Amino acid sequence: MTAKPVPLILYSLSALVLLFALSLSVGVAQFSWADLFSGSLNDSAELMLVSRLPRTFAIVLTGASLAVAGMMMQILMRNRFVEPSMVGASQSAALGLLLTAIFFPAAALTAKMAAGAVSAMAGMLLFMALIRRLPPTAQLLVPLVGMIFGGVIESVAVFIAYELEMMQMLGVWQQGDFSGVLLGRYELLWLTGVMALLAYLIADQLTIVGLGETVAVNLGLNSRTILWAGLIIVALITSLVVVTVGNIPFIGLVVPNIVSRMMGDKLRESLPAVALMGAGLVLLCDIVGRVLVFPFEIPVATVFGVVGTGVFLWLLMRQKAV
Repeated sequence: MTAKPVPLILYSLSALVLLFALSLSVGVAQFSWADLFSGSLNDSAELMLVSRLPRTFAIVLTGASLAVAGMMMQILMRNRFVEPSMVGASQSAALGLLLTAIFFPAAALTAKMAAGAVSAMAGMLLFMALIRRLPPTAQLLVPLVGMIFGGVIESVAVFIAYELEMMQMLGVWQQGDFSGVLLGRYELLWLTGVMALLAYLIADQLTIVGLGETVAVNLGLNSRTILWAGLIIVALITSLVVVTVGNIPFIGLVVPNIVSRMMGDKLRESLPAVALMGAGLVLLCDIVGRVLVFPFEIPVATVFGVVGTGVFLWLLMRQKAV
């Protein structure tokens, strides 16, 4: 029995609004809501415009878009245990950015994003070629192969960065963190919102493609075109997030599985809930990372990685029991 979509969306939206307000209030710098609404330009207003709002918007956009990308991958690959960081997409994007920084150090940000997207696409295509050799019944082997594949790509990137003394630069792309987000350094993430909206517009077609090529052909749908469109959207979202705030694992795995168990696999109904829940969970993990060792900060990728690992293992064991 699936949950009704509207109540779940309303609950997720309400939680997101509360977490949004809490995120704006948490931080090391002195901040006062009374000063903010005093009507004069003061330190609280400047802090809100330059740091707090950009950071919170970046978190919301990252969480929502990565959750949507994970849901798309699971539908297109017909496997509930995959997401961009588990099929080599995020690692490939980081490798592409590293190579761009080596050979084209003066490249514009859009060029770096394009290089990351192409690399992420290549990584996903190579992963899909690998899993075609697996037996159809070996569903649990897919994420294990993906983690090994991503580890190999990450090892190549680490070796290159170590040899060229670029480990610090690579670490920025490998470890998702919002502490450096300021006004003027996150706006590229608004494009991830556009990508998520495009995914919603083709949600029905993605759902049909997820049912299999035979069903799609019988319904008159060009499955190859929709598949490529979905992969391009996932690659763009992944590269935009990696180049702006770094890799944050498990969002695209945890959130879609939670929502699909409550609402089913119809993307048109579930994608809004996926986006809202993804944004809310990343906001929650970011707040926890900021207050746990205050005034220091734990990167959100570390906090969500701990949560995501536990949920992923639970999903594996639960699936095995079935």
